[in-house]
Amino acid sequence: MEILNELSQFLQKGRLPKVKELVNQALEQGIDAKTILEDGLLAGMNVIGEKFKNNEVFVPEVLIAARAMNGGAEILKPHLVEAGVESKGTVVLGTIKGDLHDIGKNLVKMMMEGKGLTVIDLGVDVSPEQYIEAAREHNAQIIACSALLTTTMTEMKNVVDQVKASDLNGKVKIMIGGAPVTQSFCESIGADRYTPDAASAADAALELCISA
Repeated sequence: MEILNELSQFLQKGRLPKVKELVNQALEQGIDAKTILEDGLLAGMNVIGEKFKNNEVFVPEVLIAARAMNGGAEILKPHLVEAGVESKGTVVLGTIKGDLHDIGKNLVKMMMEGKGLTVIDLGVDVSPEQYIEAAREHNAQIIACSALLTTTMTEMKNVVDQVKASDLNGKVKIMIGGAPVTQSFCESIGADRYTPDAASAADAALELCISA
């Protein structure tokens, strides 16, 4: 549909006012909110995610596209609720205890939201107990931990161990990522999934939620 294609294009350019205008126009034309979300906003965000993976766009472009997507999604929210559109899954996200870096985490959040997932962002310096409590409260399928310091990576093992010792064992998957984190580290601590970048993290989270 022409208007949704246009919406996707403007979102990729991060043109917030234009995105809002086109979302409203599409609603006026009687296109349902779920279609606008999936074929307009999320379609545009998927293109940005792929380009980001291939180093064709960088963090600033992702941020302005995500801002445009959030602006469009705000307008759609009441319509989506009415239509009973459900989230594709819930992820509890945070930077691990002792680590205050959040740029990577924020990118992951945007990419995951761009896939239609609900993200509970706990911020930085998050303890294993906080992850577990939030996962329980929001009935999350995934706990996603980010670290930028080698010294804080060990905290990820504490999260894995405490989840395994809790009532969430077997119900919640643990994803990890961040500059010093590797696949072999993921295997050594018993986490479920490691991804090297924000776009792959979003793909993996969606896949885990669908198969949950």
